[in-house]
Amino acid sequence: MKYNPTKDDFWFLPLGGANEIGMNMNLFAHAGQWLMVDLGITFGDRLGIEVITPDPAFIVEHKDALAGLIITHAHEDHVGAVPYLWPYLQCPIYATPFTASIIRHKLQDKPWGKKVPIHEVPLSGTVKVGPFSVEFITLTHSIPEPNALAISTPLGTILHTGDWKVDANPLVGEVTDHTRLEELGDKGVLAMVCDSTNVFTEGTSGSEESVRKELIELIKSHPEGRVVVACFASNVARLETAAVAARASGREPVLVGRSLVRMEEAARQNGYLKNIPPYLDEESAEGLSRNKVLLIVTGSQGEPRSALARIAAGQHPSVELEAEDTVIFSSRIIPGNERSINHLQNRLVLQGIKVITAHDEDVHVSGHPARDELRQMYAWVRPQILIPVHGEARHLQAQATLGLECGIPKAVIPENGTLIHMASDQPKIIDEIPTGRLGFDGNRLVPLSSLMLRDRTRLAIQGTIVATISLDKVGQLARPIQLTILGVAEDGEEKDELIRNIHRTIRQTLNDEQSNDEARCEALRIAIRRVTNTHLGKKPLTEVHLVQI
Repeated sequence: MKYNPTKDDFWFLPLGGANEIGMNMNLFAHAGQWLMVDLGITFGDRLGIEVITPDPAFIVEHKDALAGLIITHAHEDHVGAVPYLWPYLQCPIYATPFTASIIRHKLQDKPWGKKVPIHEVPLSGTVKVGPFSVEFITLTHSIPEPNALAISTPLGTILHTGDWKVDANPLVGEVTDHTRLEELGDKGVLAMVCDSTNVFTEGTSGSEESVRKELIELIKSHPEGRVVVACFASNVARLETAAVAARASGREPVLVGRSLVRMEEAARQNGYLKNIPPYLDEESAEGLSRNKVLLIVTGSQGEPRSALARIAAGQHPSVELEAEDTVIFSSRIIPGNERSINHLQNRLVLQGIKVITAHDEDVHVSGHPARDELRQMYAWVRPQILIPVHGEARHLQAQATLGLECGIPKAVIPENGTLIHMASDQPKIIDEIPTGRLGFDGNRLVPLSSLMLRDRTRLAIQGTIVATISLDKVGQLARPIQLTILGVAEDGEEKDELIRNIHRTIRQTLNDEQSNDEARCEALRIAIRRVTNTHLGKKPLTEVHLVQI
């Protein structure tokens, strides 16, 4: 079904990032055209799926009416899906210079990468994209050049905040342009689509300046051995802070991990880190005394292929840690990563390495607004409608309640697929659009709901049994039964007993009357699963191959 907005329509449709944190993909529609804001990923850790994107099927069906894609900032959950999904969209991309550099780097190994029209928009710039006038408004976040977007049509202006916080001294990048936000509020804002991540945190999120002071003192207090700072690669202010803290402690800052190196390159290309001498690479650090090195690494979320995970496992080609070394996790725990982070930290502790986290010391501040900052944004913008996003259901509900308490007249809580018509008198949900997720598997994208991945889940949980049965012309066994049993039974007596029981069951089932080979195959499959479940409590994925001799 095609959705064609008229000049009297102003719609908002999230396909990712509503009722979840990460994987942002938002659509606005007016006068026959659509505008996409952000195209992000989330990370998987099972079934061989490490990257997950929103399913763009809806907008692919409408891609002839897709005027463009605007990226608010360069975090993976806002830009990471571009290398996977742009070929399905084939629309122009708009971003500020730092974000544009990150996008170009992501596309450089794609055969179609140079064909992507990337339009750099200056900070505080305005662009016309189809029927939309879009103004970029500078905010503060944990990466350079985060932007709110004032998306205007003759029906009004919607402010899409992207990710943000209020920090009077962000150290890298500009402070929030609250003057422009207040001016928009004075003119009238129809709706605000707003970050909900930290809605349960009272007060404010804190300043990067306080983290710098804490890290300097903390690293100075550990003069022996190697010190490691694990952080998000995209937090350029934290990279600068680590370098300042290293030199204040008589150490050399070393970048470990390709994503950190890429981020440093993009930052310097766009005028950031100007007062920071070049970082050392891993090889250059090998000749330095252990107490003269500060390693800055990726892997604060326990990602299995990250630099810190490989170091902890003793698998990194050039970096190793010893007992009495120190690892500082200068990051927060992203919901869903608790198990992998705990596993990584336990592995380090068991090697005698000291682990320090944000629970122990003030070594991290969030890039998202706490409740006082949300109240401040409401006071600046004064929207008629609040649409909370970038959060799970409980986050969205909590922000809607807070906004209404602060005097915003109306709030609409979306889910992925909720098509919302915005009007100052009565915003309303007008339809529910099917949504889904795609996983990057091997070298292609597959639906996470696919039969293939369901089978893979069953294989992982229940194991598999494949039986090859050769029959003669009268339907009796012509050769010994061949069984392949994987992930079902322990080798030895348990497996031997299962094989005996399956053989017995196959012979008994062959004696039953069956109308055709298809019915005989199904009867054998069910019988093998039943006997396995009886003896082991498992229902393996079972295949039966009949061979006529």
